[in-house]
Amino acid sequence: MDDKYNESTDLRPEGERMLDAPLVNIDIAGFSRQLKSEPTWSNSDRNAITVYKTNGLRIVLVALHEGAVIAKHTAAGIISVQVLDGEINFTTDEQSVILGKEQMIALHTGLPHSVTALKESVFLLTLTTTPAK
Repeated sequence: MDDKYNESTDLRPEGERMLDAPLVNIDIAGFSRQLKSEPTWSNSDRNAITVYKTNGLRIVLVALHEGAVIAKHTAAGIISVQVLDGEINFTTDEQSVILGKEQMIALHTGLPHSVTALKESVFLLTLTTTPAK
């Protein structure tokens, strides 16, 4: 297996970071600090960074300002949302769940959902994706 890295961008010029390898060490606290230090955090209601990406799985760290809303959408795979800090309202067409620190949900493929940050929040989003053939 070849190690995979992201490339530098205008928003993240600090260089490459490991996205896929036989073992990827993910510094959640470090990435949380990074998200909140970037211009995107200051200029919008959220910021996010993909911390792991391989065939079949993606892990994204998301930070939301209080009151931020991720509008209703669907995911192409199964997802889990684990709140690391703050409080969010996770809503589907059928129910609404308030999640605080150290709580999580799992959601099956294709169910419409939205997220509202009740407090400044950070959560880990894990998504299954279709493996490359």
